[in-house]
Amino acid sequence: MTPQTLPTPAAAPAAADDFMPLNGIDHVELYVGNAAQAAYFYEHAFGFRRVAYAGLETGVRDRTSHVLEQGRIRLVLTGTLSSQTDIARHHALHGDGVKVIALSVPDVDHAYAEAVARGARGVQAPVDRTDAGGRLRYASICAYGDTLHAFVDRHDYHGAFAPGYVATTAGPGTAAPGPDGDDLLLTIDHIVGNVELGHMEEWVGYYERVFGMVEMIHFSDEAISTEYSALMSKVVASGNGRIKFPINEPAEGRRKSQIDEYLDFYEGAGAQHIAVATRDIVHTVEALRARGVGFLTIPDAYYDDVAERVPAVAGQLADLRAQGILVDHDDEGYLLQIFTRPVGDRPTVFFEIIERHGARGFGEGNFKALFEAIEREQDARGNL
Repeated sequence: MTPQTLPTPAAAPAAADDFMPLNGIDHVELYVGNAAQAAYFYEHAFGFRRVAYAGLETGVRDRTSHVLEQGRIRLVLTGTLSSQTDIARHHALHGDGVKVIALSVPDVDHAYAEAVARGARGVQAPVDRTDAGGRLRYASICAYGDTLHAFVDRHDYHGAFAPGYVATTAGPGTAAPGPDGDDLLLTIDHIVGNVELGHMEEWVGYYERVFGMVEMIHFSDEAISTEYSALMSKVVASGNGRIKFPINEPAEGRRKSQIDEYLDFYEGAGAQHIAVATRDIVHTVEALRARGVGFLTIPDAYYDDVAERVPAVAGQLADLRAQGILVDHDDEGYLLQIFTRPVGDRPTVFFEIIERHGARGFGEGNFKALFEAIEREQDARGNL
């Protein structure tokens, strides 16, 4: 089977045909073992700012949540206050991981009704959450594994994140400014989901049917393979291109692939990594390394032909080599990317840092180098 590559997303449907308009990703909520310590890590390692809090002090009795922001990225880190909660059960099974990928929509009731009518399983019917800050409209549906998608409309809400939260201020020195004083990390570029063997097409069909997304790129096991392992991947995107969800499944190989390792240790399907965009990846990676973030290592030989493949980066090749940043290009430009090591105890969730210069792809020219780097980490863990 040869890979089929569509270089750009399909054109956005006409407004009358867009049954599921999506503004973007409102927030990503992770269930973690210790929300206070996780918040400290994301503040001091990645440069997020703590902006809101919910817990016993705000009248919430079963959980504690810290809301962190950087650029247009919003993370919610939630831990349990009891062994009997769904949060505790989720964490016991999966470890630290993404629970909710929340989507900003213009009309929660419409989005929920369309999703359920098209086969999504509803979890929370549309509900108003109110406090002195106003009204936030919210609903949620099931996605792969134990992951949920929420629909959020906050145009009538002006308080701290959501009802039940209070505003907090970051401590001194926690922000990680870029060279011009702005945030290092700007927005979520895409979120990758890993699903079990034989289920990729099912979930691609789900996003096409439920959200009206279009298949952007398809990578076969021949396109994404090394000597030892392989996987298959399809990328679905919203009509306006603001939301992109690659879906991966393992493929047969001589040894265990990174997807197999994730599924084994996460104990099911889930979000594998969050890709976040930056304007200056070299400065960003330097700053994150100084703050203790670990990245995959790339052999020096990878850079021998980079200037020939992507002449636009020749002037910064020494910096890219020094930081282990990968380079790829397509018909519309080039991109720079690097991947962190897993951020928790289990070899599951990690982050990608990406800087795009016109390119809409996902670094397919780097797959071999990337997968070999991941396999070296797997081998060190005894999981290859």
